[in-house]
Amino acid sequence: MSRQDTFRMSSQAPHPAACFPADYAQGRTRFLAAARAAGAVLHHHVLPGHRGRQGEELALDAALLPARPDANGHAPLLIVSSGVHGVEGLCGSGCQQHLLHDAELLAIARARGVDVLMLHAINPHGFSHLRRGNEDNIDLNRNCIDFQGAGPTPNPGYADLHPLLVPPTWPPNREVTQALADKVARLGVTAFRRAATSGQATHPDGLFHSGHAPSWSNRTVRALLREHGAQRREIGWVDLHTGLGPRGHGEKIHAGRTEQADLMRGRGLWGADVVAAWEGQSASEQVRGPVVGCIYDECPQADVAAIALEFGTVPYDTFLDALRADQWLHNHPDAPADLAARIRQGMKDAFYVDADDWRGMVAAQARVAVLQACLGLGRR
Repeated sequence: MSRQDTFRMSSQAPHPAACFPADYAQGRTRFLAAARAAGAVLHHHVLPGHRGRQGEELALDAALLPARPDANGHAPLLIVSSGVHGVEGLCGSGCQQHLLHDAELLAIARARGVDVLMLHAINPHGFSHLRRGNEDNIDLNRNCIDFQGAGPTPNPGYADLHPLLVPPTWPPNREVTQALADKVARLGVTAFRRAATSGQATHPDGLFHSGHAPSWSNRTVRALLREHGAQRREIGWVDLHTGLGPRGHGEKIHAGRTEQADLMRGRGLWGADVVAAWEGQSASEQVRGPVVGCIYDECPQADVAAIALEFGTVPYDTFLDALRADQWLHNHPDAPADLAARIRQGMKDAFYVDADDWRGMVAAQARVAVLQACLGLGRR
C-alpha cells in the first residue's frame, strides 16, 4: 500500500537530544512531521497483516527531498536509512529527524544538486516490538540474497552453538553458561562470533536467521530503489545502525561489494577510516545479504558508495546476551510478564543509550557523514 503527499518547510530546529523518539509510534509521527516541514515528497508503504505494540499501523516511510522541484531522477542520490534492525531505529529515526530539521545541511544538498531519500523504519515491526529481527524472525541484513540462485551460505558452525545461544530456559543455567564459555575458548573469539552472527538458514527460531525467501522489507526496498534510482549515475547510502563498538563512536563500515574498487569509492566520500569487515578491520563480522546490497541488483548502472554507520552502545557480551534473551522470549511468548518486560528493556538498553551526550555524539556524526556524501556526490 502506498500513499503520497507534499508539504513545505519550517524554520524551527530542535536540540539534537529532542529528536530521538521513545518508541516507534512517536518516531514515525515526528519523522513524518519533520519530513513534511522540510518539503519532502512522502510515500508510505504499510506492512500488511501486522500491528505495533500499541496497536499502531506499521510502515516503511520514504521521504524524498529533491534538489530541484522539477527533478527528473538523474541527479546524484543520497539514501539515509534507519531501522533495518528494528530496535536500532530508535537511534536512526532520531538522526534522520535531526537531519530533516537542519536547514543549512538541506540547503547544501540542494546547492550541490543531490537528491536525498530517507527510508524510515525499514523493519517497522522490529522497531515497534523492540526486536532486531522482523515479523518473521528474519535478520534483514542476512535476507537480501538471490534465493533463486545459490541461496543462503551454509553456516554449519551455528547448529552446534544454537542450543547454547538460545537455551530452553532464561536466564540460562550454570551448565549452559559454562558450556558456551568452553565453546568460545575452544573456537577462539573470532571464529565463535563468525559462526554465531554471520547468518544461518537452518534454525528459524534462532539468531541471525536469513529466512528462505525475500521478506516484505526486502521487496519494498527493492521497489523503492527501482523507483528512485533507476536513472541515477551516482548513489551514496548511509545506513544507520547501533550496537557494536565503543560507546558513541560511529564506525564507518563499508557496506558495498567485497571489491577494492567499491571500498575505494566509499573512502573517497567518507575518508580513509572507512573499514572493511572482510579485511578484519571492523567490530562487525562480514555478512552475506545486507539490505544495501539490493542496490547492485536494482541500480546496476550506478556508481555506488555505501556505509553502515554503526554507533557503539554496550560491551559485546551484553549485546549478545540481549539478543539471546530476546530470541528466547520470541520462542516463549507465554513468559511471565515481569521477565518479558526486563528482556525488552534489556534490548532497548543494548541498542540505544538513553543519555544526551550519546545522542549528541551520534547526531553529530550522522550529520558529518551526510555532509561528506553531499559534497562528494556533488563534485562531478
